[in-house]
Amino acid sequence: MTPPETPTPARPTALAYAGVLFAVVVWGASFVATKHAVAEVSPATVIFLRFGIGAVVLGAATAWRGQMAFLRARDVGLFAVLGFLGIALHQWLQATGLLTAQATTGAWIVTATPIWTAMLGRWWLGERLGWGRVAGIAVAALGVLLVLARGSVQQLAAGGFFTTGDLLMLLSSPNWAIVTVLTRRALGRHPAARLTFWVMTLGWLMTAVWLFTAGPGLAEISHLSASGWWAILFLGIGCSGLAYIGWYDALAELPAARVSAFLYLEPPVTMVLAALLGQEPWSLAPLLGGSVIVLGVVMVNRRWGSRWGPRVDPAT
Repeated sequence: MTPPETPTPARPTALAYAGVLFAVVVWGASFVATKHAVAEVSPATVIFLRFGIGAVVLGAATAWRGQMAFLRARDVGLFAVLGFLGIALHQWLQATGLLTAQATTGAWIVTATPIWTAMLGRWWLGERLGWGRVAGIAVAALGVLLVLARGSVQQLAAGGFFTTGDLLMLLSSPNWAIVTVLTRRALGRHPAARLTFWVMTLGWLMTAVWLFTAGPGLAEISHLSASGWWAILFLGIGCSGLAYIGWYDALAELPAARVSAFLYLEPPVTMVLAALLGQEPWSLAPLLGGSVIVLGVVMVNRRWGSRWGPRVDPAT
């Protein structure tokens, strides 16, 4: 969810770069941490704990900055929709998908979100694509297929290589594109920290309903090992709290395109951590498909006849 660019030179640029680098490294690690956590407890429990902790961290930061305010009645509906799509549904798709999908696969698929955003803009807002952007969409789609096929052209040609988790991760990408389009409407009326806090809080309340009606309730919490708790705390404090603060602080000082370009570091971080922790073997195949995705995203976001400028939004 990327807010409008509002440069404020009060903060040192070095600190802004440190904030965005921290955010993308943490979000890259989130796929590995989530995969570890859902091996011990259900996705419902992971999401409930993660975003409960994240909402507390963001609420404290928003209040400390003097930006906390109650929602107006006219905003409740939109924020509730964003909470459902951006937190409850999106995180269910990703957490459940990571039960069977590789963490690296999920990280690369998320980088294709701007492709879906461009297509939604054409369908929803009537924005023109042009031949260059259409070509970029085709290239990125090929990259996604290569990632899902684990880089095997033979497997790609044969088909039938999707797992259920792969499909869920793939669905999370257009879902986040919808969240991005809706969020841009709300950012004109609310500071980013306040918006994120209320969206996260409403989404967390929806996950609580899910946990206590269709899920296991609090019974699984005792099943978490020490490493499982570390994964949950990392997801809550780091990924859902501090990373968002670092990201939006960087966007307050640096151009959005420059900040967003850092998101391409997420999948390599996921690949390295997954290999180091023994979750997934090291392979160049996902890197090949991921590179094709990035090329397609850059083509879609290029201003043809002008300068290149990737514009992507965080989806973790």
